Amino acid sequence: MSDLVRMTAAELAGKIHAKEVSATEVARAHLDRIAAVDPRIHAFLHVDEHAALASAGLVDERIAAGETPGSPLAGVPLALKDVFTTADMPTTCGSKILEGWRPPYDATVTARLRAAGITILGKTNMDEFAMGSSTEHSAYGPTHNPWDLDRVPGGSGGGSAASLAAFEAPLAIGTDTGGSIRQPAAFTGTVGVKPTYGGVSRYGLVACASSLDQAGPCARTVLDAALLHEVIAGHDPMDSTSIDEPVPDVVAAARRGAAEDLTGLKVGVVRELGGEGYAPGVRTAYDAALRRLEKLGAELVEVSCPHFEYGMAAYYLILPSEVSSNLARFDAMRYGLRADSGASAEEVMANTREAGFGPEVKRRIILGTYALSSGYYDAYYGQAQKVRTLIGRDFANAFAQADVLVSPATPTLPFPIGDKVDDPLAMYLNDLATIPTNLAGTAGMSVPAGLSEGLPVGLQIMAPALGEAVMYRVGAAFEAARDADEGGPLIARVPEVAS
Repeated sequence: MSDLVRMTAAELAGKIHAKEVSATEVARAHLDRIAAVDPRIHAFLHVDEHAALASAGLVDERIAAGETPGSPLAGVPLALKDVFTTADMPTTCGSKILEGWRPPYDATVTARLRAAGITILGKTNMDEFAMGSSTEHSAYGPTHNPWDLDRVPGGSGGGSAASLAAFEAPLAIGTDTGGSIRQPAAFTGTVGVKPTYGGVSRYGLVACASSLDQAGPCARTVLDAALLHEVIAGHDPMDSTSIDEPVPDVVAAARRGAAEDLTGLKVGVVRELGGEGYAPGVRTAYDAALRRLEKLGAELVEVSCPHFEYGMAAYYLILPSEVSSNLARFDAMRYGLRADSGASAEEVMANTREAGFGPEVKRRIILGTYALSSGYYDAYYGQAQKVRTLIGRDFANAFAQADVLVSPATPTLPFPIGDKVDDPLAMYLNDLATIPTNLAGTAGMSVPAGLSEGLPVGLQIMAPALGEAVMYRVGAAFEAARDADEGGPLIARVPEVAS
């Protein structure tokens, strides 16, 4: 394996900008790595070697001419979840209904990455339309966890997380609707951040549930995630839900966290998360993480969020309801798949959806349509929104007592492929700890906490809306202490993936 693919994004950027290595060499090393290992990982759905090398070449030309190359991350490769529109590559959302579709425009996140000079290697695999917790619901086959190829990498953004753990890319972009960045990060020993709702533009992000979806950075270190966060965040007039406020200084916070302890900070331990139903190995790693935070000088305080226990039920009414509305646009008339059979437009539409949507997408459309139907709206969707309000109040009360909150990122270790794919309720429980943050619109991240049975465990750190700076500070401090205690980064222990 090339030394270049083992470097962090910050290290690569430093070498590129100092002319110690070219952006083209860095891109070539990662493309070679993808060619060698991705047949076994299946992190990518589409790799555009020509465009990646051309993008890297432009950065090299700017640096050679003494010009500003674009951003501190210019020339660094990135894997983009296949839910963002890209004018030069297909956008499938892991679905047959969009197979081969090339959008006419770039998402705002895509455009900001290009403007920053970041090399987009390709598009990563995902659960269809971001509905799933294992990346087994992709219409193009499952992604495999680099820690154990027989296990899932989490979902829906398992492709992005797996690409990081397999050293195919130093950076990735994901989306988090109920944990789809944080849960894969926990399962792959990487860092995943769900920013405040509205902190990163959703324009060009193919919608799953519009009031829950949030794009965010994925990386192997907290600093790398902060550097990427800075690139993609900020107000966008093309997104009506975009926050028109300054982006928190997450890079400075991450650097501070890596250099200082946490004296003076209060860390809230959520009573309702981390107890019954959590795997023993997850609980052991979590308890060790709490001790490490105390050792760093943080004051641990127990906080209660009593309505979190209703979060799962509320989420699986709100999300399917929004899915049933959002996916109505796939009507076989304007773009995407169109079934040939059918005597009327309605029959063509029905036949196309039958052929193009997978079982999990159909399940959620049916659930959502039922929850929104006449006579049931108030009993189901209306009640779920009331629970959402109560969860927001729980967060407000908890953040009045602590600067950040912590919990395990997931209740289980990465599970074998096929183990839960036919049991929707068991699959849904993987997002038990992450869902409340999406319902409230607050910020959260998963950082590697340790290993259990040779598999990664994630620590979830949660912050108030636009409180990402303190979250990154805590995450970076925890990461630095863990690396010092364990003799290096956790990701260094991932087994080599044979081609």
